[in-house]
Amino acid sequence: MGLTTVPAPLNISRRRFAAHLSLLRLDHSVKQIFVIPGIVIAASLTATTANFGLFWRIAIGMTAIVAVASSNYVLNEILDAPFDRQHPTKCVRPAALGTVSIPLAYLQWLVCAFGGFALARSISTELFLCVLSLWIMGCLYNIPPIRMKDVPYLDVLSESINNPIRLCVGWYIVTSTVIPPVSLLVGYWMLGAYFMALKRFSEYRQIGCEPAMLYRRSFEFYTEETLLTSVIFYAATAMLFFGAFVMRYRMEMVLAFPIIALLMAVYFDLAFAADSPVQNPEKLYREPRVMILLAVCGVVLVVTSFVNLPWLARVFPKSPVHERSELRHSGPLPMNSPLKEIQ
Repeated sequence: MGLTTVPAPLNISRRRFAAHLSLLRLDHSVKQIFVIPGIVIAASLTATTANFGLFWRIAIGMTAIVAVASSNYVLNEILDAPFDRQHPTKCVRPAALGTVSIPLAYLQWLVCAFGGFALARSISTELFLCVLSLWIMGCLYNIPPIRMKDVPYLDVLSESINNPIRLCVGWYIVTSTVIPPVSLLVGYWMLGAYFMALKRFSEYRQIGCEPAMLYRRSFEFYTEETLLTSVIFYAATAMLFFGAFVMRYRMEMVLAFPIIALLMAVYFDLAFAADSPVQNPEKLYREPRVMILLAVCGVVLVVTSFVNLPWLARVFPKSPVHERSELRHSGPLPMNSPLKEIQ
């Protein structure tokens, strides 16, 4: 009995479909985990209770941001194809290999974007503006002549600003009556910049100076020393603003700081490894140390978001000057809301 052969046109169509599907980088959807802290913190500070409506909004909101993020990935791969061919591993991406239809890929970019916009708009205007901001940042990051990914330091800052945008997505899935604290947003942004700068550092070490400049123009201005200096700046700034948020809004979260610091230290150490996983964060699930610390950190943050620990107020008392200042500036406040100080 002979083997059934697949007609050549059908075989080519299947390969083309698989190539276009890979443009979406659905495996990168794990990055949308950065939406979850926004959901948890907003639910905690607004005393929101879990119900079917909330879970439905979470499902729609997460689908919306995955769609818009996939739209950005499609654009990234189309415009980066000439540069990816200079990279030791990214050279096998479909656009770099020429296995996708560019006009169809642009259509894919728009369909994903507007599908995500429609889903977000069905929940709230605020959520729509968040996912629209994510898409606009993807355009500014990739499209010439702005193409922020080619500008040193701005490449890290513009890419990592997607983190506070994701936090806002989570926040506005829960509530649209108040805005997130600025200290939380800045801290989240700088934490993302810390991780992104370590990714750049690891890429620079692996590829080498000259090839790195061919792959990404911003590497022309970087050295290992300047990248590590920026990493220290981002880490310090992140902890400063997270500390400001914790002291003002949720003192219990201070218990998570040692775990966060250890997680950042482990991530720093990984950046020095050959073919480091920090270059592909979606593959960090292969690193037991990172996953265990991330899980423990997540549990501690969730617990401390909802469990009150009054004894912490005695360990970290507010000064009388601070208390008088809060009373003077707090103004009229809604009843029974832990978000009393967010105006």
